[in-house]
Amino acid sequence: MTQHMQSVRFGRRAGLRPMASCQSGAGLIEVLVAVLVLSVGFIGIAALQARSLSINNSAMERSMATVASYSILDAMRADLTNAKSGSYNVTSIKANACPSGTGSLANAQINQWCTVDLAPLGVSASTTGTIACSLAAGTTTAYCTVTVQFDDSRSGLSVSNSTTQTVVTQAML
Repeated sequence: MTQHMQSVRFGRRAGLRPMASCQSGAGLIEVLVAVLVLSVGFIGIAALQARSLSINNSAMERSMATVASYSILDAMRADLTNAKSGSYNVTSIKANACPSGTGSLANAQINQWCTVDLAPLGVSASTTGTIACSLAAGTTTAYCTVTVQFDDSRSGLSVSNSTTQTVVTQAML
């Protein structure tokens, strides 16, 4: 046999390595492994985004509860005489059963607080508001505590197996 025939027969071209040792491109297994690793990474990012969204919603609800407590305190500052006399004191307002807004300015303010400020936290019996004001001994200053309680079960966070969040604001009028 000639030199040229031997090269072709054994899978060689003149001056090159044998074909069995040359590899070009990526194998199917390598591509599948890369796609699997990328998929797991994307699933992790999606889970992180979902968790971040629920935690941000929880923070927004706590902010809304704080704004609601400041809102009733501002209304009480506008009607200082009635606030100091205890007209705004309520033991528990439920967002699904707001009190009547008739009779006095304090009743109208409490009704509006319930329907406008507490309702976005959830119109249910678990969303409640409490106002307690008392005069400081020997002064004309009143110390007021506003408590807003709401259900935060959508956040997925639970402190000692409770999904109820409580925001307490204290002010001096």
